[in-house]
Amino acid sequence: MMKKIIFLFMMTMVANELIAENIKYTLSFTEAQAHYVDVEMEVSSNKELVLLKMPVWAPGSYLVREFSRHVEGFEASQGDKKLSFKKINKNTWQIQNTSKSAFKIKYKVYAFELTVRTSFIDESHAYLNGTSIFMYVDGALKTKHEVIIKPNANWKKISCSLPTVKNNNYHFLAENYDVLADSPIEIGNQEIIEFTAKNVKHFVAMVGPGNYDAEKIKKDFTKIIEEAYSVFGTHPCKEYTFIVHNVPSGGGGLEHLNSTTVQVNRMAYSNENTYQSFLGLIAHEYFHLWNVKRLRPEVLGPFNYDEENYTNMLWVSEGFTAFYDNWLVRRSGFSTPDKYLELIANEYAAQTNLPGDKVQSVADASFDAWIKYYRRNENSNNSQVSYYDKGSIVASLLNLMIIEHSGAKQNLDDLMSYLYNEYYEKKDKGFSDEEFKKAAEKFTGRDLTSFYNNYIFGTESINYESYLLTAGLKLTNINATKNEVYFGANSSVSNGKVMITSVLKNTPAYSAGINVNDEIIAIDNYRADDLTKMLSYKKPGDKIVITLSRDGMLKNIEVVLVKNTNVKYKIEKLSTLTPEQEAAYKKWVN
Repeated sequence: MMKKIIFLFMMTMVANELIAENIKYTLSFTEAQAHYVDVEMEVSSNKELVLLKMPVWAPGSYLVREFSRHVEGFEASQGDKKLSFKKINKNTWQIQNTSKSAFKIKYKVYAFELTVRTSFIDESHAYLNGTSIFMYVDGALKTKHEVIIKPNANWKKISCSLPTVKNNNYHFLAENYDVLADSPIEIGNQEIIEFTAKNVKHFVAMVGPGNYDAEKIKKDFTKIIEEAYSVFGTHPCKEYTFIVHNVPSGGGGLEHLNSTTVQVNRMAYSNENTYQSFLGLIAHEYFHLWNVKRLRPEVLGPFNYDEENYTNMLWVSEGFTAFYDNWLVRRSGFSTPDKYLELIANEYAAQTNLPGDKVQSVADASFDAWIKYYRRNENSNNSQVSYYDKGSIVASLLNLMIIEHSGAKQNLDDLMSYLYNEYYEKKDKGFSDEEFKKAAEKFTGRDLTSFYNNYIFGTESINYESYLLTAGLKLTNINATKNEVYFGANSSVSNGKVMITSVLKNTPAYSAGINVNDEIIAIDNYRADDLTKMLSYKKPGDKIVITLSRDGMLKNIEVVLVKNTNVKYKIEKLSTLTPEQEAAYKKWVN
């Protein structure tokens, strides 16, 4: 009898967490010109108190953005009756559902920030990111969610990776809230380019004009897709959607479960360098299909939308993906081996010259992404590293170690494929820090404890030469024989004024007390109009007097110039390579 009572109690508790039917949203745009979307939400719940929440961040972009600040006009009703509700914290509304039955929620969202992480609406189109539009019912994330879209009369197309309901092109279904939140929606008159690669139908929604060639997009995207597929040997999608915003300036991307959104300069397609950068962006976001969206650190899913989700491993999730974006472009034939080595050399040099590389480890950069990476200031180069850049470098080193250990039979692909199969396909879970390290040790054939202590959790300088030798490559500092002076501050000219924009740590400008926002008036009593040009006439050891304006007051500061010790690297093949080095070189540059 006691067992029966306990069973009935447990069933009652479970029932209190259930949502009887799918949660349904209807979106309309009665004030699109004013950047609003009207959201109507239908909820059928048997709970007396129901909590509705708006996420505070967008997965893939590690910053609390407080999306609830754009919500207006919240109301709840049951038929003709208004329901009582109150807001209990910054992003939570508590509904009094006394009858424990279906009710409706209505609210408006202001959307006027065209980035890949936010939402934007005007008279020409609507771009919606799920976490900034859709509230969710606390305790019902696993419930199916439907979306009905009522576009403006002049909007004819919808691009979204969600499946439609009964072939209704305006009615979509997500198997849970996580999928809904991870499926951006573009509504307007975008050109849609269709093609099939690796038996997966792909759609490219081109939003806004640009000098792109649709046939070239199909051809070149296919090459990138096939190379990304070759790493894992399997594709997780039935369909995939690229949303491409062609904009006057700027760029960037954000990965999603079965889609991505990217921004690119609308005239970037006709220039070889800018187009290759665009293909690198496409490769980066597409590679995230596997790395991050499925193969991931254990804390990155299922998501807690209420607060930060901390991990030390963004150097793998983002950094390895950054390594692959360049490598996939190379492997797809869009760049030469020499161009690829030049790119790697530039990455190594930039990291070596960065003062923050001696201050913050790449693991700490990952953990502190929430408060630092997206909030850079004039001192960031002195105190931070990018988990993208440093993570990409770590990936290149592990790649060389795997190639060396396997006799050029394996590379980083084999580690990534193993992790994907082991943790996503077999276990359907994320990996821990230690599990990733053990897998890396398996493929490099060495204990990586000191490597981790020095380069992941530490800030030791990397001995690039020792790793590159594996592939018969040498690293040369082109600046070693130069005798240029070094000041250590960057400037810009604004309204005829030379203004200091940054000061690098442990440089003459830093030691002398030059500040950001100082206006440089003169050097040695000569009017300053071009700081770089004026300093180029000096030599190391020269003492100069900087006349500047700070807070409206003139000030003279003495600065002793030194030799520029910043490196500029070149990577090239040794004149003679062993057979092992030649094989490793070919494996590394493909």
